[in-house]
This record gives sequence, C-alpha cells and structure tokens, in this order.
Amino acid sequence: MREETMTTPELSFGTSAGTSTTKLRTSSLKKVWKRIGPPSIAFILFIGAWELFCRLSGLKPYLLPKPSDIVLAASENASNLWVSVYTTITEAVLGFLLSIVLGVGFAILLASSKLIERSIYPYAIIMQTIPIVAIAPIIVIWFGAGMNAIIIIAFLIGFFPMLSNTLIGLNSTDHNMKNLFYLYNASPLQTMIRLRIPAALPYIVAGLKISCTLAVIGAIVGEYIAGIGGGNGGLGYAITVASSRLQTAYLFACGLSASLLGIAFFLLVNAFSKWMLSSWHESEMKSSEG
Repeated sequence: MREETMTTPELSFGTSAGTSTTKLRTSSLKKVWKRIGPPSIAFILFIGAWELFCRLSGLKPYLLPKPSDIVLAASENASNLWVSVYTTITEAVLGFLLSIVLGVGFAILLASSKLIERSIYPYAIIMQTIPIVAIAPIIVIWFGAGMNAIIIIAFLIGFFPMLSNTLIGLNSTDHNMKNLFYLYNASPLQTMIRLRIPAALPYIVAGLKISCTLAVIGAIVGEYIAGIGGGNGGLGYAITVASSRLQTAYLFACGLSASLLGIAFFLLVNAFSKWMLSSWHESEMKSSEG
C-alpha cells in the first residue's frame, strides 16, 4: 500500500506537467495561426481566382500572365533573376547604410544647436521636395553611371526620413531629465550620448523602417536612370528589358522579387527593433505581449 501511495502522486504530477505543456503548445499554435492563417488563406484565394480568371477569359499572356506563367518564367530565368536581385540588394544596402550614418550624424549636429538647426534644416526639406528624377542626370555626371550613382540615389531617397525622425527624437527628450543632467554638471556631449540618443532610439527605429523600403525603391529607380546593362544589371534593368520584349510574365517576376526584397528588409529592421526595444520601451513590449 505504501508503494501505491508513493507512485500515484508521481503519476499525477507527470500527467499535469504533460497537460500544461500540451496546453502551452496549443495556445502558441493558435497565436501563430491567428497571425499567419488569415493572410495565407486570402493569398491562396487571390492566386486561385487570378489563375482561374486568366484561364476562363482567354487573355493573352503578354497582357496578363497567369501565376503559373510567372512561376515558370522565374524558374526559367532563375540565374539571371538571382544576379539582378543580388545587384539590387547590394545597391540598396549600401545606400541604406549611408543614409543611416549621415542621417543620424546630421541630426545629432542639428540637435546640438538651435542656430544650426534653423540654418540648415530648411535646406534639407527643400532637397527632399526636389524629384529624384530631376537631379539624377547631375548625379550621373558627378559620379558616373553605374553602381556609384545608384547608391547615391538610394541614399538620397532614404536620407530625409532618417534625418527627420532622429531629429524629432533628439528634440523630444524629457526636459526633467535634461535638467537632472544639468544639475550633475554633465557636458553637452555626455547629455547627447547618455540621454538624448538613447531616448531617441524609438524614433530612429521608425526612421529605419521607412528608409529601408525606400532604399530598395531608390535602387530600382536608380537602375532605370543610371544603371548599366549586361549580365550584372539589377532589377530595374531587368524590368526595362522585359517590358521592351513584352516578356510580361518575367516582368511580373521581377516586380514581385522587388516587393519581396522590400518586405524582407522591413522584417529584418522590425526584428532588430524588437530585439533592441522590447526589454524597455512600451511600444515593443506591448507588441511582444500581444
């Protein structure tokens, strides 16, 4: 009887632990399904309706290709498509990194002095209002056609969101904290590094999320204007060639590749922001809890 009374609690404990583990797995699967399920179903229905419409209507593939035609064109030109994607990734990443360094750097410079901010910031706004197509020929003349000009174009498109968001964050620092640093005789540089920049991180992350997708757009626009063709051309060049040859299915494949590239950039920046802010900032803490 003693052996039975001692083994029974162990069995009940093991059963309760297994039940709780199963419940946790079920709840996590439900959360994942709530996030992924509805968009996946909508995507499948949209692709199915698109395929069915093209087959029943009898539209020519050069007018509106079927999703199966797009997949076939992408698989047949996989090597060229990958080279184009890799070239665009390189240009977009370099332009994005340049916009981060110069955007944050200039924002720190402007935030350090109201006189400098009032003197220079209006010209940054004017530069943002000028269409990139209008100044692209000047960029080509200065930097030459090819990757250098494309990187500069991608940088110019992503520069202002980084500058503007970082400047807003630096100027939104709590005045009570500024006064506390002043009471402790902190220098302006110490206040900037230890208070204002950490307080501006959520705004900087917001600028990153905007600038990363704009960098992809800027790289593709730059390839239209200043790109060099051949085997190392980017997605912009591939889209131009496909449209001139009425290869509509491959054109769709290039456009979807550009869209997936922008989404991948955004997801990477979003994951970085959650990693950096989820432990202390309310916005990401709420999103991680939800």
